[in-house]
Amino acid sequence: YQDPNNGKLWTDKETQQVLQYVSDDNVAGLTLLGGEPFQNIDGLLPLVRAVRKAQPEKDIWVYSGYTLDAILKDPKKKELLEECDILVDGLYVEELRDPALRFRGSKNQRIIDIKKTLSSGDVVIAME
Repeated sequence: YQDPNNGKLWTDKETQQVLQYVSDDNVAGLTLLGGEPFQNIDGLLPLVRAVRKAQPEKDIWVYSGYTLDAILKDPKKKELLEECDILVDGLYVEELRDPALRFRGSKNQRIIDIKKTLSSGDVVIAME
């Protein structure tokens, strides 16, 4: 439902603006969401790597309608995932909506610690 040819071309100027923003001490990190980040890997990977290099101590979260299993099956998606710290996975489901949940909208979504999950081979939930 979104036109992938719409919008403006991302340039180094926009990357520098993001890097400047993330360098602020009041900013905890970077969050990738809106649309579907894993459908824009080629565009996001250089940005995420630049943020990681400039601010290695800051967390990078990614929200996706894809589940962790689906992401891990695709080498390109996994490449972007490996650059992030936290994955909120799964589609938002209105029937499972819970306003009391932190950092997610519906009960089916998980908040996954990516580094611990990839190193252990088991899904490690970062928080409930």
